[in-house]
Amino acid sequence: MRGVSIEFPGVKALSDVNFTIETGNVRAVVGANGAGKSTLMKILAGANPGYTGEIYYNGERVDIRSPQKAKELGIEIVYQEVDMALFPAQTVAENVMMNQIISTRKPLVDWKFINTEDRKTLDRLNIRVSESKLVGQLTLAEKQMVLIARAVREKCSFLILDEPTAPLSISETKELFRIVRGLMESEAIAVMFISHRLGEVLEICDTIDVMRNGQMVGQLKVGEDLTSKTIVDLMLGRSFEENFPKAWLKPGETVFEAKGLTDEEGMVKDVSLTIRKGEIIGVSGLVGAGKTELCKLLFGERRRRAGEIWLNGKQMKINSPVDAVKARIGLVPEERRKEGVLVDEPVFFNLSAANLSSYCTKLGFIKKKAEIDNAKSYIESLGAKTPSEHQMVRYLSGGNQQKVAVGKWLGADCEVYIFDEPTKGVDVGAKRDIFNLITEIARAGKCVLYATSEISEILAITDRTYVMYSGKVTAELKTEETSEEEIMYYSTGGK
Repeated sequence: MRGVSIEFPGVKALSDVNFTIETGNVRAVVGANGAGKSTLMKILAGANPGYTGEIYYNGERVDIRSPQKAKELGIEIVYQEVDMALFPAQTVAENVMMNQIISTRKPLVDWKFINTEDRKTLDRLNIRVSESKLVGQLTLAEKQMVLIARAVREKCSFLILDEPTAPLSISETKELFRIVRGLMESEAIAVMFISHRLGEVLEICDTIDVMRNGQMVGQLKVGEDLTSKTIVDLMLGRSFEENFPKAWLKPGETVFEAKGLTDEEGMVKDVSLTIRKGEIIGVSGLVGAGKTELCKLLFGERRRRAGEIWLNGKQMKINSPVDAVKARIGLVPEERRKEGVLVDEPVFFNLSAANLSSYCTKLGFIKKKAEIDNAKSYIESLGAKTPSEHQMVRYLSGGNQQKVAVGKWLGADCEVYIFDEPTKGVDVGAKRDIFNLITEIARAGKCVLYATSEISEILAITDRTYVMYSGKVTAELKTEETSEEEIMYYSTGGK
């Protein structure tokens, strides 16, 4: 790729970028949110046809203006937002074999062939998912694996993985790395790896390309002397301390309490927890431990079979998200594009969405000027990067979308804030901003529940943590008295 540039409304996303990759190579593209790395990869995958510049394949100039053209050249991409690329009402086999199904000239589908070939692809990658299971019933990690299987099924030469490990557990990440190394060595596939998990980048990649503000600012060879700090400094253009300095606040009395919570599907089993005023409690555990299900149960999105929820000494009937909002409980969900923001609405509307009644007249009309004034205030306080408050949320980077997802609840002045994997897919700079926001929420005397599989974040921001394994709480730990090893011990079922 030579001199590649692209603009979106009000944004110069890429400026004169050069990029080269060869088969049999694993290469990382890293940068802060909004640096342009996903935009660059989408051009290569044919999803951003409005670029200028030149692309060469085996020395010959090519135009990649559609995903179909990219596929013809053997370029496949697995996007970070897996639900945007899958068909939830269809089976695993149908999703993996979708390109074969729609490209066949035969009037009838050979379902035996589809299921057999899908099973071969899944077995080749050691993916233990039933080919007949509906994708909508899969976990986030399983959906990611289905997407990778679909891409590999195409016998691609260039595989782009956009934040592939974000929804994966440690064991699943190791399995993904095994697959990537196998593809590179046995089939000479080139892998482009976009990730904010720099430790993983250093483990799996040969070369790291660093982007900042839409430009390529450096190329680093992976070796023993290359550290995460070196990469971060180049990403941000300044020195940055990765470890967040924990602000130890003095919590007050117990405000929020859950007693014996169990959901109808059995993903949450007899969970009890308390949160004091101004306290940040963590809920940690590996992928599939029940953290997300617990968050949704507390917010009324999952049906409760047993248990009680108490707020300020009063038992609450939280049977739906409407009940939770009325009780001043807010949830920032893990899947932000699907559940956390309205991607086809402007920033100003999203920032007022959780408290819309405050911006309405007595007759029910929305006071748009009040909405816009509110948005301007929160954009500044959140440190969100957007051309204006009128920008559609879908055009913001992942970190800025997350800030909008958090900001909409700040205006609602909740009593309890629930954060489910709030830093998934965001860079270290945006992570620092989000940590600051959460600390300020606790400083204001609110209750915070912070659920994540990232143990380093649990140690960095929480006061106490509840460790989950197989839907149950296996330990309650004081953060200042615990360690990564102890949390991992209980996360893997230790007693």
